Amino acid sequence: MAQVFDNAATLCVKLVLLGIAVFVAATIAIVAWQMNAPVAAGVTVDQPIPFSHRHHVGDDGIDCRYCHTTVETSASAGMPSSQICLSCHSVLFRDSPALAPLHASAESGTPLRWNRLYDLPDFVFFNHSIHVAKGVACATCHGRVDQMPQLVRHERLDMQWCLDCHRAPDRRVGPPDQVFAMRDPRALSDEDVAVLRRLYRFESESRMTSCTTCHR
Repeated sequence: MAQVFDNAATLCVKLVLLGIAVFVAATIAIVAWQMNAPVAAGVTVDQPIPFSHRHHVGDDGIDCRYCHTTVETSASAGMPSSQICLSCHSVLFRDSPALAPLHASAESGTPLRWNRLYDLPDFVFFNHSIHVAKGVACATCHGRVDQMPQLVRHERLDMQWCLDCHRAPDRRVGPPDQVFAMRDPRALSDEDVAVLRRLYRFESESRMTSCTTCHR
């Protein structure tokens, strides 16, 4: 039987199939890399109003929940509204040029657009309220914000970092009354771990590290 395709056509078909295979493999590799790529630490972002956590938290002692009002009840911690800021700044430093965007926001009814410093990919599910309820302190992920004149991303937030905590959560949490305290993490004794394990009743490691826990 005569050959249907000559050598040139056969080579062309092979090259096309090879190109498709390389494209598919490269796509899978890129997706896998993006899923594991770290969110770099040490990054800062500009905000519509210069805001110093060191001043508000460290000097004035303002509790995290005053500005981040939904951190205990919602997936999102919430960002401060103009009304929250004006509860102080309708009087304090009212005429400061730096606060002009705040007063413009209040007068126009247009919310301030704060820029996210911790912005996880859309395929990652994270719930602040669950972590707060299980004793994960703000400083564990966000660092000592009471010492930051400009907020700096404290952790890389890559998947391995999350899994390290999920595999041994009882050694990375603290008492419920210290979740919002600005303090450096301390080493837990075996007695502390036993108490916290009973208090929080962590799920099994298989559930804590299941793909569907964070990817829904």
